[in-house]
Amino acid sequence: MKHIVTVQDTVTAFADFMEPTNAELDAIEAEMPVIAADIELMDAYIATIDRTPSELDARRLRRARRRALAARAELANRAVRVSGVSA
Repeated sequence: MKHIVTVQDTVTAFADFMEPTNAELDAIEAEMPVIAADIELMDAYIATIDRTPSELDARRLRRARRRALAARAELANRAVRVSGVSA
């Protein structure tokens, strides 16, 4: 019988070097409003996936879409302000 040996040491040998940097964590934190808005939008879609959307569902979807677009616009505008690019 052939035994299967774990390769955890090989797989996690460089785990200390694979941690996100502070810059990556800051970028994720800056994108959190967009991520949260996208999650809310997906929740609204999932709630209506197996039925015809009611007026309340339609309102929830519209509101979630607006929030997602507003969050993306805010992130894009913040990136432009930070980079100093003028239109």
